[in-house]
Amino acid sequence: MGTPGERKALLFLGAVIALGGSVRAARAVAGDGDPPPSAKAAIARQIHAVDSVRKKGKRKKAKKPPPVIPAIVDLDIATAEQIETIRGIGPSLAKRIVADRDSLGPFGSLEQLQRVKGVGPKLAARIDSTVTFSLLPRPSTTEITRSGASKRRRKPPRGDPPN
Repeated sequence: MGTPGERKALLFLGAVIALGGSVRAARAVAGDGDPPPSAKAAIARQIHAVDSVRKKGKRKKAKKPPPVIPAIVDLDIATAEQIETIRGIGPSLAKRIVADRDSLGPFGSLEQLQRVKGVGPKLAARIDSTVTFSLLPRPSTTEITRSGASKRRRKPPRGDPPN
């Protein structure tokens, strides 16, 4: 069977259950368990009100919440918290977007946004309808590659343009 402690616990639980059952049975026989007449009348009124509404069919229909339209976020001026509200962008990516924008200037387009590590063509296409760009990108003499290395662009030679 079990240990002596477990046997004592089971005996105690059985005694409590038996005592509770006998008290309920005694109250049922004596009529002490019945609610007072005022409570019976209140319950009857509530049941009547519910039944009358069901018969008339006047149940209120639950209102559907309005569809959630994602806000358009301007990535050239938005904070990291605002950028986080865009589906598919978490806190770390939002911080990288803000850091890139602060160091290299505004994006101006989805193509320039892809210079941020973690933003590729798929994510750019997915967030296209929820972002906008209000500032013009800063012209740069260096080209930033995805690996983070920069390459100097060649400037066109000075002189007379070819005819």
